[in-house]
Amino acid sequence: MRSHWKDLLIFGLLSLSASSYAQQVDVNSLHYSQVAKQTRMVFDVSASPKHRVFVQNNPAQLVIEIKNAKLGQTLIQPSASHPLFANIHVLEKTKDNLRLAVDLKEPITAKNFSLSSNNKNEHKLIIDLTSKNAPVANKIIANKDSVQTAKKEMPVLPVEPPKTLANKAERAFSGLQKVAQQLTSKQEKIVIAIDAGHGGNDSGAHGTHGTEEKQVVFAIAKKLAKLINSQPDMKAVMVRKGDYYVGLRKRMQLARAAHANLFISIHADAFQDTTVKGSSVYVLSRSGASSEAALWLAKSENASDLIGGVSLEDKEDVLASVLLDLSQSATEQASADIAKSVLKNCSAVGETHKDAVQHAGFMVLKSPDIPSILVETAFISNPSEEENLLNADYQTKMAGAIFGGVRNYFTPSSSPTADTKVAAL
Repeated sequence: MRSHWKDLLIFGLLSLSASSYAQQVDVNSLHYSQVAKQTRMVFDVSASPKHRVFVQNNPAQLVIEIKNAKLGQTLIQPSASHPLFANIHVLEKTKDNLRLAVDLKEPITAKNFSLSSNNKNEHKLIIDLTSKNAPVANKIIANKDSVQTAKKEMPVLPVEPPKTLANKAERAFSGLQKVAQQLTSKQEKIVIAIDAGHGGNDSGAHGTHGTEEKQVVFAIAKKLAKLINSQPDMKAVMVRKGDYYVGLRKRMQLARAAHANLFISIHADAFQDTTVKGSSVYVLSRSGASSEAALWLAKSENASDLIGGVSLEDKEDVLASVLLDLSQSATEQASADIAKSVLKNCSAVGETHKDAVQHAGFMVLKSPDIPSILVETAFISNPSEEENLLNADYQTKMAGAIFGGVRNYFTPSSSPTADTKVAAL
């Protein structure tokens, strides 16, 4: 009997050991690319890492903690001229954790995520570092210059990965060129996704006389859809077709499923000061709102409107993040151009709140592959503009202004471009 229990104990210990070994993470290499005062660090690891990344002071360090991990090779230090950090070294190695420290030269912000490959032994831990002193306009965009930077940078861990970030980025550029050729050779209908804000239990903002935002913006959205569908080369897709709430992520999923070339979100503005008035057109800002009203509005709208994201299930590892950067750059430019065209037309209907396109961190505008604008048709908090929003003639004029701006951008002879169809890759 005692011998039997001893056998069970040995078997249990062996099983536990095998389980722990199976979960071990090998840190096989680290490579990074740099654009101005932004750096992307990519760790090649053998399994999906359980990790945490944080910044500590005294000394100023970025700490990377990976559970049940071991370091494959000796760390090679970055060049002395690197703008963000000086040294990368092992801070602590225990039986359960590997802690790496990056000695910082200046304050940074860090974002991290992991990617899994179809190959169970190939995973990525990606950390994006941005200097807090960097200009707002600076951002990591994968372009030909950054691809060359990725080639020239010395890898921190000297191994020979089978596929490099530079090679993947080059293939991405080649793929973009092919898609552009394919799309320009076809005459496709221009698909416009129209998102009437809020709906169902989410009534949106309220006017001084009780008018609900969800009702008036839906009326304008329907009129806009009718105008778009009257064009032989255009097609409207309503995100919601009645008074019901569409889930946050579902809105962008519906637009993507329809292969939309443009996403228009229609809202009615609101502010504490009931004398504020005028229409506005917004595009995404990575630095926040460009006016006090925009800042206040972004906080309220983000709580109830949608979050966009692109499906990257068929993209490989780091190539996915490179494609996102490429797509985002093209999408932002298209969004800005369309927004300017729409704002110009809105100024002919009535007063505009600002003479320029506004920028705010609306979640609804963050899809990287579909140009997106948000139109605030009027201030529902202003009594006179509340009356306008209830007026069918005003609704028709506002729908016509939005349509005219879109029509001016997508000329009758135009077809969807590669910029608006990067998701086809």
